[in-house]
Amino acid sequence: SYRQLLGKITQTANAFHRLGLRPGKAVSFLLPNLPHTHFTIWGGEAAGIVNAINPLLDPAHIAELIQASDSELLVTLAPFPGTDLWAKVEGLREQLPALKAIICVDMANLLPEPQRSAIKAQRGQLPDGVLDFDELIAACPDDHLESGRVIAPDDIASYFHTGGTTGTPKLAPHSHGNEVAMAFSMNLVTRFEPGDVTLCGLPLFHVNGVIVTGLTAFIGGAEVLLATPQGYRNANLISNFWTIIERHNVSFFSGVPTIYAGLLQVPSEGHDLSSLKYALCGAAPMPVELIRQFESKTGLTLIEGYGLTEGTCGSCANPPAGERRPGSIGLPMPYCEVSIKVLDEQGNYLREANRNEIGNLCIRGATVFKGYLQSSKNTGIWVDGDWFNTGDLGRVDADGYIWLTGRSKDLIIRGGHNIDPQMIEEALHKHPAVAMAAAVGKPDEKAGELPVVYVQLKPGAEVSEAELLAHAAEHIHERAAIPKDAWIIDTIPLTAVGKTFKPALRFDAIARVYQSALAEIDARLRVEVLSDDKRGQIAHIYIPADQVALADAVSQRLAGFAVAIELHLTE
Repeated sequence: SYRQLLGKITQTANAFHRLGLRPGKAVSFLLPNLPHTHFTIWGGEAAGIVNAINPLLDPAHIAELIQASDSELLVTLAPFPGTDLWAKVEGLREQLPALKAIICVDMANLLPEPQRSAIKAQRGQLPDGVLDFDELIAACPDDHLESGRVIAPDDIASYFHTGGTTGTPKLAPHSHGNEVAMAFSMNLVTRFEPGDVTLCGLPLFHVNGVIVTGLTAFIGGAEVLLATPQGYRNANLISNFWTIIERHNVSFFSGVPTIYAGLLQVPSEGHDLSSLKYALCGAAPMPVELIRQFESKTGLTLIEGYGLTEGTCGSCANPPAGERRPGSIGLPMPYCEVSIKVLDEQGNYLREANRNEIGNLCIRGATVFKGYLQSSKNTGIWVDGDWFNTGDLGRVDADGYIWLTGRSKDLIIRGGHNIDPQMIEEALHKHPAVAMAAAVGKPDEKAGELPVVYVQLKPGAEVSEAELLAHAAEHIHERAAIPKDAWIIDTIPLTAVGKTFKPALRFDAIARVYQSALAEIDARLRVEVLSDDKRGQIAHIYIPADQVALADAVSQRLAGFAVAIELHLTE
């Protein structure tokens, strides 16, 4: 119940306070999706600042985030079969001398007997200096904060890391005011109320899981269903998804395009899905055809939105009760301003964009953070005063709907996860035959994008693409960032000032993928990717005039990709 939840959060806040956590200091957590994760998040915010860390990061980045947040407490899992979190933490303890305490959530306590006792007997006692979460909070009162703290809206509540699963992560501080405003604004979109059941499949180290299927659900009085500790990464969750929806009368869930693509492969016939009201999609562009297929299959309303960590979670959404425009990210959410601004080549503000003119998408308002914790990361992020430059490109149509047209940032978005291309490029540059390397994303029907790398060799050097991929796999420690292809080209395209011109490479990657897909239909089909002033990148497909009947097959074959197409007949 909500009363029990508040009690556990209060106990957790008091336990952290007794261990020395104070306003302005942080507690970090490395946890899957558990009730204890929510106790940690909101209890940590009540006592100090909570620092959410992706458990899938490599140990060096985990240590970096703990140190950058100045954390003195760490919450993680006790040793448990099938998990590796404790092994990661144990290997880091010597690198983190500032930690005053490590608190372990024992998943064995969630199991019935005799499994609980069997696991504990096999594992033995917790390591020295490690505290048991449940025992720790049980000794604390659940009806008041022992600190007597009064929280101000501008007090920092949390740190969320951004910048991808690779590269140097940046910590984005959120104030209590940011989070409350975001949850209130989000619930004007999701419309949670008592009786609703929201399924949480996205991780609780990410703002979507924490805010949309967490604080927003709480503000509406809805029930939250934690869909296994692994969430959507649990293959059994996906294969049993519609059974779970029916059994628990789920009314809402949130996901990224890859989740919806996967769910389309799971038969829903024979399941009562009448409890579903809305589903939310964000993190990466959603192919229009995928939206159509999903809504047709389930009868569910799919709300496309847009947000980012720096905006606390969401900034735009299609209105559930109004006109939804597939492919658009909708309208600005309440209390968030959105503006398309034209910048010069140095990123300086020139003017506001006209209707349907592409420019940089910028946001400001009650939900937007005030800058990264690491001051060195704040150079050039603000334009025209206090507008945050998201790095995304977009336009606003005549009716105020916002359309993304590309990214000025170089991040590769794989299934909603950001990959910094710099790590890929640095790894390839270590190869003795490589003169230049540039990593971009290539379209993928399931993941949205997959990393690929273009390579320019040194004069006289010889190396195969297979050798380059093997080298990349050896030197890139994040599996998601290992490129799927290494394409050797004569010259990496450059701008007038000598910088790598990545738009040309992205266009080439799109053309290669689409050309390969269309070769299955007819070898005479030709692809050319160009930039459109209103729609961004467009793949133009040229069909021989005497093969007009191929048009439907072409459209169907490319329907799962996010980059729009335009068909042309040629002589």
